[in-house]
Amino acid sequence: MHRRVLIASLTGSAIEWFDYFLYGTVAALVFSKLFFPTFDPVVGLLLSYLSFSLTFFVRPFGGVLLSHIGDRIGRKKTLVLTLSLMGGATVLIGCLPTYAMIGVWAPILLVLLRVIQGLGISGEWGGALLLAYEYAPAHRKALYACVPQMGVPLGMLLATLAMTVMGTLPDDAFLAWGWRVPFLASAALVFIGLWIRRGIDETPEFANAKRQGRVEKAPIVETLKHHWRAVLVATGAKVVETAPFYVFTTFIVSYATGTLSFSRITVLNSITLAAVVTCAAIPLMGLLADRVGAKRVYLTGSLLMALFAAPYFMLLDTGTTWGIIAATVIAVGLIWAPIVATIGSIMAHLFSTEVRYTGVTLGSQIGAAVAGGTAPLIATWLLRESGGLWSSIAVYIVICALLSILAVSRSQTVAQLSPA
Repeated sequence: MHRRVLIASLTGSAIEWFDYFLYGTVAALVFSKLFFPTFDPVVGLLLSYLSFSLTFFVRPFGGVLLSHIGDRIGRKKTLVLTLSLMGGATVLIGCLPTYAMIGVWAPILLVLLRVIQGLGISGEWGGALLLAYEYAPAHRKALYACVPQMGVPLGMLLATLAMTVMGTLPDDAFLAWGWRVPFLASAALVFIGLWIRRGIDETPEFANAKRQGRVEKAPIVETLKHHWRAVLVATGAKVVETAPFYVFTTFIVSYATGTLSFSRITVLNSITLAAVVTCAAIPLMGLLADRVGAKRVYLTGSLLMALFAAPYFMLLDTGTTWGIIAATVIAVGLIWAPIVATIGSIMAHLFSTEVRYTGVTLGSQIGAAVAGGTAPLIATWLLRESGGLWSSIAVYIVICALLSILAVSRSQTVAQLSPA
């Protein structure tokens, strides 16, 4: 059962993040041209990123709704619902007519489907995390909790691989129909994910709480009343895990191909390689966290993120293929890995079983809304306002890292203050 749970947690998470990252990658390459046409390319890109960012602000509200179901009815049923929402919206995006076909309705429908994607992913992260965490033996909590986290780089890997393959098409064919293929093909992955998730049982911790009558009638009320400090810590912890990541994987696509004149394939290949390294590094970081502590591993990764902010852009400025590959692999594959591997177990430890889904989801989705969804938008705006200087973006990354270090440094004290 443990093996089946980990497989269900990983595959479902990877499929959802594949659907989610597919939008982010295509937003930089296609949507600004086909759905947000404008005489100013930068404005078109900003509008495209705004549609990418919008769902992050929807996610806290969707998270409250779906986590309520998760803490009241169960983790398993909620995860089936999240995967269905994400998969349906993704396939429909692949069917959308462009601005040239139906005018202003094209971006409206695109944004609407992106909002539905946001609702799906808002309950996925916390649910997949708790599915693994609540099945884990006491001495392997960090390792189990990092398994669904591998779905993030794995989903990104699948998305970038799909777009790399389609990117080999001539530009006209790619813009006409090539970008749609991965969206439509995701339907098969969603059916596989639903089949796997339907074959698992409810988590032992939640089933035990339900038998004992310890299920909260209003989890959000209980969370905000007694666990608000833990929600703040979870929100702060999410900042360095999400903001730099979207700078390194979404903003970089337009920055490297536009400002630095890298080829689309070179940029996508660097992200693909970084995702492979991350997938290998995450379980190693999980094992390390079980030995030395998740908090220590997380803080080390956050400090390295702050220190590498400037060298990252220096490597890009070399204008070489090895430079962009080294920058992306180090930033995402090596430095981001200890952060994403441990953030789940850190958050889960902050909350009791009765409100864990709500607390983890609320904190993570508020953090993602504040820091993640705005990251490509802020980075693009900073680059424009500074006259093309990347130093302002590097400072932004450093600030994000310091905020998370401050928050997680308080996590042990906050956990002790929260009701058992």
